[in-house]
Amino acid sequence: MSTTLLLAWRNLWRHQRRTWLTIGAMIFSNVLLVFLITIQFGSYDMMIENSLKAFSGHIQIAQAGYHQDAKMRQSLNEINSLEEQIQQAYPELNLAARASTIVLASSKERSLGIQIMGVNPKGETLVSSVPGLIKQGAYFRDNIGDKIILSHILARNLKAQLGDEITLLGSGLDGSFAASVVVVVGIFESGFDGLDRSVAQVPLRTFQSIFSMEDSGHSIIINVPEINLSQKYQQELKQLFLAQPELEILTWEQRHPEIKQAIQTDMASAWFMYVVLIVLVAFSVLNTQLMTVLERTREFGIMLAIGVRASRLARLIFMETTLMAAIGFILGSGVGLIVVAIINQTGFSFPGMEEMAAQYNLSEKMYPSLSPLAIFLGPSIVFAGCLLTSIYPALRLFLLEPVSAMRAA
Repeated sequence: MSTTLLLAWRNLWRHQRRTWLTIGAMIFSNVLLVFLITIQFGSYDMMIENSLKAFSGHIQIAQAGYHQDAKMRQSLNEINSLEEQIQQAYPELNLAARASTIVLASSKERSLGIQIMGVNPKGETLVSSVPGLIKQGAYFRDNIGDKIILSHILARNLKAQLGDEITLLGSGLDGSFAASVVVVVGIFESGFDGLDRSVAQVPLRTFQSIFSMEDSGHSIIINVPEINLSQKYQQELKQLFLAQPELEILTWEQRHPEIKQAIQTDMASAWFMYVVLIVLVAFSVLNTQLMTVLERTREFGIMLAIGVRASRLARLIFMETTLMAAIGFILGSGVGLIVVAIINQTGFSFPGMEEMAAQYNLSEKMYPSLSPLAIFLGPSIVFAGCLLTSIYPALRLFLLEPVSAMRAA
């Protein structure tokens, strides 16, 4: 252990109360930052999952350009075989084949243009929250039958109820006239206005029969085990379908950049508060170290007079600050990690959250993110900020004159 480190450790405890007060401020700020940042990151994960679970999924496979301009003719041939190929290669993934188009839907009293989706009930229950959002009736039990599920706003606008017949008019894949009569078997409410206002679902085979699609569809929705693995699976799927360049494989970030932008905006506003907290702690450390330098002016003057360089004294001050910041970092991160680990077991909720979650088939509690970035980001910035504050007290040592310093009271 170097002499500088030994001296720094000894000097740190000359005024134990002052040192512990400063370290205590760092510990408190680090625990608070760990809690706030992990909860914030956890809320982002929850927000992304809730937004994607209702409709989009983590990854979408479709014909190139389908996402920008969805048209009936941009279909995937033998979509069931394609789905099976992916499932065999990656059994851990959840998949759902879909088809979609715009039709004229007519009830006894009204007619509206709506988006009709053909879904595979078995796969849809794995990738979407809609099957759990049925408020009236029941979700499809099989992939056949002339039946339809309406969103609640759409049902209200059509003045349709369970058991009512809905006439669908549109164009088939081959350009033919498509028409069918289906029966309302369920009504869902997702909480997303765009989805609730215009979307209806029919079994995939029924959709293929109505619109002359044989075994075709428009997209395969994929949910990965963890959302941060989306890009990894995207690259692997691109390699799997390297011989089929007409396929476009997009992650949720590419399909919904607005979600990422919303997160970045919220993060910027939150960091304003975090920076204020970090600056207050840094000034606390600056005050402590500046007082230390002023109190030891005479001591430093004597050391300069006997030949100790000012740079070595500056390194001593820097080492003292480093030790103090390190203690605050270790204890603050440790206590913060224990706190968020406990919360991760029990979950965190605020008043009214459970009722809202139950209404929209969402998680009733929020769980903090236990990623190293979320845990150590705040304490690391506090640590760096504390080291920066030692620069000014250290620079004052270069301005000391040995004789005048020794005469200091």
